[in-house]
Amino acid sequence: QIPQFEDVKFEAASLLSELYCQENSVDTAKPLLRKAIQISQQTPYWHCRLLFQLAQLHTLEKDLVSACDLLGVGAEYARVVGSEYTRALFLLSKGMLLLMERKLQEVHPLLTLCGQIVENWQGNPIQKESLRVFFLVLQVTHYLDAGQVKSVKPCLKQLQQCIQTISTLHDDEILPSNPADLFHWLPKEHMCVLVYLVTVMHSMQAGYLEKAQKYTDKALMQLEKLKMLDCSPILSSFQVILLEHIIMCRLVTGHKATALQSIISQVCQLCQQSPRLFSNHAAQLHTLLGLYCISVNCMDNAEAQFTTALRLTTHQELWAFIVTNLASVYIREGNRHQELYSLLERINPDHNFPVSSHCLRAAAFYIRGLFSFFQGRYNEAKRFLRETLKMSNAEDLNRLTACSLVLLGHIFYVLGNHRESNNMVVPAMQLASKIPDMSVQLWSSALLRDLNKACGNAMDAHEAAQMHQNFSQQLLQDHIEACSLPEHNLITWTDGPPPVQFQAQNGPTTSLASLL
Repeated sequence: QIPQFEDVKFEAASLLSELYCQENSVDTAKPLLRKAIQISQQTPYWHCRLLFQLAQLHTLEKDLVSACDLLGVGAEYARVVGSEYTRALFLLSKGMLLLMERKLQEVHPLLTLCGQIVENWQGNPIQKESLRVFFLVLQVTHYLDAGQVKSVKPCLKQLQQCIQTISTLHDDEILPSNPADLFHWLPKEHMCVLVYLVTVMHSMQAGYLEKAQKYTDKALMQLEKLKMLDCSPILSSFQVILLEHIIMCRLVTGHKATALQSIISQVCQLCQQSPRLFSNHAAQLHTLLGLYCISVNCMDNAEAQFTTALRLTTHQELWAFIVTNLASVYIREGNRHQELYSLLERINPDHNFPVSSHCLRAAAFYIRGLFSFFQGRYNEAKRFLRETLKMSNAEDLNRLTACSLVLLGHIFYVLGNHRESNNMVVPAMQLASKIPDMSVQLWSSALLRDLNKACGNAMDAHEAAQMHQNFSQQLLQDHIEACSLPEHNLITWTDGPPPVQFQAQNGPTTSLASLL
């Protein structure tokens, strides 16, 4: 009842509800926060802070609808108390949740409004730039979710310029005059890591794998420094997402052993330290293991890993990605037609495709083309692959372009059209070397060898044979090294938390059978 003591009262409510959450008594925390929100309307700073806190609680419980409602209330309250800055923070947070919920119809007008508020707001330059970073990160991730690697480039460039501007600005310790403005989204250092992270996501999707590796190294170095002084859980999330991307890069570039060691030594360790992190990333972890299993030709294990991942995810894009890869496993096994038809029906790119991702739809056409090729239906395969090429060229999806070109080259070779085959395989090889994609290089060099032999170009055939030999040796060596690692046993893990100890292996138990 003491007058002028509101700050202490609301801070007590905020801390007490945090304590309840740590003890997993979320249901006790919620009414406490609601009561504090109800009686804090005359104290703008605390009213906003408590609204953010309750919205965060609902988000952790995956109740995004309630969280969005609270953020909407916060935005309106901030407008009334004259804080356009905090209004933008509430709206951007709401936009982020709407993106997570795939409510794209609501996101677009909201982001447009946010863009206007951010541009018109005149205040502390660091606060203004950090709002712009938040706004641009949402735009970039929205494009990347939609698989639009080329369309995102202007936004990504703006974001990179924005973070450079922020790093040159000095933090003025002048506090805002409006108490409702006393918030910031993320510390400057966290924003830097986040921008590296979305750059890595872009490079990975576009197939610039060396660039992805370079930015991952920079981001991980920065994270290591930050984690010495800061135990914020968001840093571990950033780290896991970076590692997930770099593991995919290494599988493509033919470094399976290092990919496997990254999965274990880093991702599993981070997930063991935080049960929440593990529950958020378990499906991705099993998906990565499935991709590793394909790369070492353990198809039964790949199927088990993908099936586990499907059981654990509710995320539509990840689901479509896993189903596409599982279909490729069934195609290679050659005797799983019933399961394969049922999968292909669920990711039919011509009809009711389940997600709006341009990249995944292009991949679904490729998988159809691959299946038609294996069944000897070459004209049908060509139709599907031309569709993939059209889509992948439109958005600079280099890996899909390379895969489609080499498969089309293979079809023309089988049909005896050597000139057309050469027109496909040569650019496929150039693109695969630029990425670099080891499997496509192996496949292209084998085709170039056979093409040149068939056309009587002995010199070129010899050169291609030499290249094919080199790629085979590198892949075989890496295959043996990966299968000999104790961590290779992880391919049998399909249940519960990630194991800590691994038995030593006696060497590879699987054959290296390439697609050829």
